[in-house]
Amino acid sequence: MSDLPDGFQFSQHSLQDFVDCRRRFRLRYLDNLVWPAAVAEPADEYETRSAEGEAFHRMVHQQQIGLEPTPPSPLPTWEGGAPVEVDSGEAGERLAAWWHNYLELGPQGLPAQRHAEVTLSAPLGAYRLVAQYDLIAVEPGVRAVIVDWKTSQRRTSSRVLAARMQTRAYRYLLVRAGGALNDLRPIRPEQIEMIYWFAGFPDDPARLQYDAAQYQADEVFFNTLLAQIEDAGPGGFPLTEDERRCRFCSYRSFCNRGTEAGAVDELGDPEDSAPESEAIPDFDYEQVAEIAF
Repeated sequence: MSDLPDGFQFSQHSLQDFVDCRRRFRLRYLDNLVWPAAVAEPADEYETRSAEGEAFHRMVHQQQIGLEPTPPSPLPTWEGGAPVEVDSGEAGERLAAWWHNYLELGPQGLPAQRHAEVTLSAPLGAYRLVAQYDLIAVEPGVRAVIVDWKTSQRRTSSRVLAARMQTRAYRYLLVRAGGALNDLRPIRPEQIEMIYWFAGFPDDPARLQYDAAQYQADEVFFNTLLAQIEDAGPGGFPLTEDERRCRFCSYRSFCNRGTEAGAVDELGDPEDSAPESEAIPDFDYEQVAEIAF
């Protein structure tokens, strides 16, 4: 019998956790264990960089929906786990540089119909798959471009991005539930492209095209993952064998995998390590776009 609660919502974060470490999935989503440990060190720097990324996403969202972007002034920094209003210094300079890069070298040639911070959902077995997109640009009946803003310190390789749950879930779900953005017509896989735009590497975006074969493979993949989760049982959530993953996991001391977090300079995008409660907001499913495919 499955330990998944009724109405469980799968997302890129929960699926990535299961793929990376089944024990982390169990602790976070089934046991609801909150473990007070830093994701990366120094913790204050990690929190500051997370705040920078959130500020950049907020400014881009405001600009995309026609509002005047309002950068934080000053940008909060963190001391002892709490935000402190001080001179933004290096953090403010980084945010200003990202914003300049976005205005000068942001993605070009996107369809005019823009949907910023839109959430899509579709059934996954007896549960649901849900995703909140930074931006979906649609030319109805022709193409749909997913854009995800990244503020990581390193440019993640396209090969790694293609294998991540975010890429697989976002493109798959746009086929399943994107018709509401496409004049109520299903969006075909070959009409979808996903762009990762890196604020620190504006002239080197990752562009990942989709097709019918990838869509079919993703459908098999997600249903196989669901079956594995449902059939796992109490002993079916072992620790990952790749202990390198534990360096940026808040449960590492709980699992006796060390007490020291990895260096923040080695971490990718802080958004990717955010707990589910921070990554996906609560919402009413009646307000979520969905269409059968």
